[in-house]
Amino acid sequence: MARGLEDLKNHLPVQILVLCSLGLQVILFVCAGARRRETFSGVPVRMTLLWLAYNFGPIFVTVTLGRLSLSSDTGMHPLVTLWAPFLLLHLAGPDNIAAYALQDNQLYLRSLQTFIAQVTAGGYFLYKYRNTSGNFIRLASRLMFVVGVIKYGERWLALQRGNLSSIRDSLKKQQPVIYSHVHKEDVKFMKIDGREKLDDESSVRRAHSMFHICKCWIVDSSEDEPARSNLIGKLRGLEFWTIVEIELSLMYDILYTKAAVIHTWQGYTIRVISPLAILTSLLLFHYSEEDVHGEADRATTYVLFGSALVMEWTSLLNALGSSWMYAYLSTTRIPWLRYTFLCSGRWDRLRRLVLSLNSFVTFGGSRSGVRRWSGNMGQYNMLHFCTRPDTVLTRPLLGTFAKLLGFEELWNRKHFSGAITIWDHKLIKVCIDDHTDLLYEKAWLNTLGMIKYQWGMTTLEYRKPEYDFIEATTLGDEFQEGIIIWHIATDFFLSKCKSGNASRGVVSTVKALSNYMMFLLVERPYMLPGTAQNKLYERTCKALDGAVSQYHPTGICGVLKSLFGWHDDPAASSSSSRATNSRIHAEKMYNKHVSLPDYSYHNVRLNHSATVAKELLEYEEKHSTDMSLQLLLEMWTDMLVYAGNKCSKESHAKKLSSGGELTTIVWLIVEHYHQASLELRGILEGERDHHNYYTV
Repeated sequence: MARGLEDLKNHLPVQILVLCSLGLQVILFVCAGARRRETFSGVPVRMTLLWLAYNFGPIFVTVTLGRLSLSSDTGMHPLVTLWAPFLLLHLAGPDNIAAYALQDNQLYLRSLQTFIAQVTAGGYFLYKYRNTSGNFIRLASRLMFVVGVIKYGERWLALQRGNLSSIRDSLKKQQPVIYSHVHKEDVKFMKIDGREKLDDESSVRRAHSMFHICKCWIVDSSEDEPARSNLIGKLRGLEFWTIVEIELSLMYDILYTKAAVIHTWQGYTIRVISPLAILTSLLLFHYSEEDVHGEADRATTYVLFGSALVMEWTSLLNALGSSWMYAYLSTTRIPWLRYTFLCSGRWDRLRRLVLSLNSFVTFGGSRSGVRRWSGNMGQYNMLHFCTRPDTVLTRPLLGTFAKLLGFEELWNRKHFSGAITIWDHKLIKVCIDDHTDLLYEKAWLNTLGMIKYQWGMTTLEYRKPEYDFIEATTLGDEFQEGIIIWHIATDFFLSKCKSGNASRGVVSTVKALSNYMMFLLVERPYMLPGTAQNKLYERTCKALDGAVSQYHPTGICGVLKSLFGWHDDPAASSSSSRATNSRIHAEKMYNKHVSLPDYSYHNVRLNHSATVAKELLEYEEKHSTDMSLQLLLEMWTDMLVYAGNKCSKESHAKKLSSGGELTTIVWLIVEHYHQASLELRGILEGERDHHNYYTV
C-alpha cells in the first residue's frame, strides 16, 4: 500500500500533464464546430474554451516532453517512448480545426520550423530510451510515432494549402471542378409554403458544383473564366441564398480545417490506416509484460489509446460521409470507384448514417444545418448609446470595473451592441435580391465585378429624377462618414414621421439595416471599405452626449437592471422607456440643428443629418410616409451591398472563422451575378460570331 502511494506521488505530475494535453484535444474536437455559427447570446463559453485549447495545447506538449525526459533520466518512468508519440498526435489536432485565424495559414513556414523541431524531439526520445522497455512496447512506440508524424505533417500541409496565396497558385494549375456524374438522388425537391424548392442535401451538392466561383473570387483570381456554371435564371429567391451560405461554409473548410488534405486519395488512405495502426499498437501494449508498469501508468495509457481510437474512427466516418466525399467521387477518374459507391447508392446510405449520428453528437462535420449561416445581424445605435445611464448609481457594475481597468471603450462596444436574426426581417433579403438584380440588369458592375458608382449613387441614379432632392454632399466624403450621417438622419426622420401600423414592418427593417451598418462601423470596421473614421465617430458621440440630459432609470427594478445588466442593446430596448428617451433625444437634436445650424467641426455631421431628415419629411408631405420609408430602405440596401462588394477579400476570409457576416453573403451573391453577366456576354458574343460566320 505504501509502495503504491509512493508511485502515485512520483508519477502523478507526469500523468496529469499527459491527460491535460489529451483534454485540450478533446475540447478542440468537440468545440471546433461552434465557429461556423456565431452567437451573440450569453458568454461564448465554447469559443473561449476553443481559444484556450488551441493556444495552450503546444505549450502543454512542450512542458510534458520536458517532464517525461526528467522522469526517464531518473529511471522513474518506463513508458516515455510510448507517451511521447501520443504528444505528436496531440499536436496534429483533430480534423475539424487546423487554423484558428487566417494568420495561422499565413505563417505556415514558421509552423514548419515547429514541426521539424517537435518531430526531432520525438525521434530523439525513441532513440535515447529505446532500451528501457520490452520489444512489444518498442514496436508499439515506433508505430505510434509514424502515425503521429504523418498526422502532424498533414496538419502543416493543411495550413499551407489554406493560405490564400497557395489557393491562388493551385487554381492556376488545375481546371475548375466539373461534375461528370449525376444520379437520381442529386436533385430532390421539398414543398415550402406551397412552392417546390431544393432540399438541404441537394442544395449542398449544388453548392459544391458552384464552389469554384467562391474559391476563385475570395483569392482574387480570374481562373474561373473557362468554367461556365449555367447561372442565368438561377439567381433568384431564398434557395440561392442557401447555396451561397453553403459555399461559404465550404470555404471555411478549406481555410480553417484539414479539408484540403483530407479529401484526396492520400487523405482517405491515411484515415483508413491510422485507426488500424493505433489498434495494432494497443494490442501490442496489452500483451506486453504487465508487471513492468504500474496500474496508474497502464490506466493512463489505455485512456490515451481509447481516446485516440474514438477520434480517429470518428474522423474516418465523417470523412467518408462528408459531402466532400461526394464531390471527390463525382470527379474521380476511376469509373469503378464512382459506380461502386455512387451508382449503387452505398455512399448515400453511409451519408444518411453519418447525418443521423451527427444529430446526437456535434462533430463540426458537414450537416446541412451546420453549414447554414446563423443569420445574426449585429445592432448598434448611436442615440441609444448616448442616452445610456451614466451615473455612479446607475452605471453597470461591470462597466465601472472595466473603466477602472482601462477597458471602457471595449465594454461600451460590447455592452451596447446586440443582434437580431435576418429571418425576422425577410424584407432585407428581398431588397438585396432586387438591388443585385438592378446591378445585373443595368450592367453597373465593371469587368472586375466591382460596383461602378459611389455608395448611394446607384439608387439615386436609378430613381432619377424622383430622388434628385438628395444632395450628393450628404453622402459624406468617406463611406463611414456617410454611414454616420444617414444613421442619425434615419433616427431623426423616424422620430418625426407619421408611420402607422401598415408601415411598421418597413420601419423595423430600416432600423435593422441602419443599426447593422453602424454596428459594423463601431465593432467591425475591417468589414467596411474606406478609411476608418473612429475619431469622427467619437466626436459625433460627444456632440450628441452634450445636447440633452442623459437617461435615468426609474424604480428599483430599472436601477437593478442597469446595475447588473449584461446587455443594453437597441434591439432589446426597442419597446422600453429607453427607446422613448432616444426618440425624444432625436427629436430635440433635429429641432436644434434645423433651426440653428452649428457648423463647428463636431456638429457638421449632425447638420447634414438634419438636412437629410428635413428633405425626407418634406418628401413625406408631398407624397406619403411609405414612399419616404422606401427611399430610406433603398439607400440602406445600396450601402449594404456596396460595403460587401468593396470590402477586401481577406477581411471576408477572416470573418469566416467566427461565423461569417451578412456583407460576406451579399459579396458572394454579387460575384455570382457578375459571373452570370460574363456567361451571358460569352453567349451573346458566341451568337454574334456564329451569325457573322454564316452571313460571310
